Amino acid sequence: MIHVVHHPAYVSPAPARSTYRWGKNGLIRDLLLEEGARIAWHQPEAMPRHWLEAVHDPDYVAEVLEARVPPEKTRRIGFPVTPPVALRAQMVPAGTWAAAHLALLHGFAANTAGGSHHALAATGAGYCVFNDLALAAVRLVEEGTVARIAIVDCDVHQGDGTAALTAGRSDIATYSIHAEKNFPVRKARSTLDVGLPDGVDDDGYLDTLATTLVPFLDDVAPDLILYQAGVDPFAGDRLGRLSLSLDGLARRERLIADLAIRRGVPLASTVGGGYGDDALAIARRHVDAILTLGTAFAPIRTGTPS
Repeated sequence: MIHVVHHPAYVSPAPARSTYRWGKNGLIRDLLLEEGARIAWHQPEAMPRHWLEAVHDPDYVAEVLEARVPPEKTRRIGFPVTPPVALRAQMVPAGTWAAAHLALLHGFAANTAGGSHHALAATGAGYCVFNDLALAAVRLVEEGTVARIAIVDCDVHQGDGTAALTAGRSDIATYSIHAEKNFPVRKARSTLDVGLPDGVDDDGYLDTLATTLVPFLDDVAPDLILYQAGVDPFAGDRLGRLSLSLDGLARRERLIADLAIRRGVPLASTVGGGYGDDALAIARRHVDAILTLGTAFAPIRTGTPS
């Protein structure tokens, strides 16, 4: 059984003047529902305001929750923050935190949204409002659930917000493998950044991933991995610059799962990026990532299920 976190608020009405594919999370849900009893569903509660303020500037948190984000920040985010978008922004980090707790019990769990790795302390950016990866990681450490977390980001874009929000912490380490010439233009400094040239194919990507992530995990020795499983390294992605095939993406998930399983480290995944005109095909790639990871972890259990 694959444990999946979802909330109806993830499926938000599209704000005006938005190019983001708002139907993607609903399609991910629908495709996973077709898996029937294979999926165990979980619904998060909204992340409390003081948890949000532990990572993001309180003034920015208020702007989002009250749906009064100023125009300059709206432009950086890429869409207006309406009341439904504000509710979604509060639910998604809670979903990543809940998926982490489920992973600690079952080995693996997935959030059907999240991976909002561009959001910074005082503003969102790049279709990201609040940074669920940083929020979940900080909360998990500060509540004493784990002592050390690795955030592994395989989105085609660098996890600049996550790196900035967790910089200087010895209990949260960040790894980002991305297209070096892609957004953002100004990169932050992760614990380990692996910038790839345009057009890298399956073998080049996977070889680099293995040779850099193995020593990173061995050095960090995390109690938990938060995995940003963006599917935008796919060759046909509208905003990607790499050339992975569908098989390459599947091999990536199996490699990530194998590295975690060999070390006895639970893994919680988020959705991350995936862009183009065919929203169903993008959702299918996200679902394939969840199913591939879940299948790899199927025989593995940690803790005592509640």
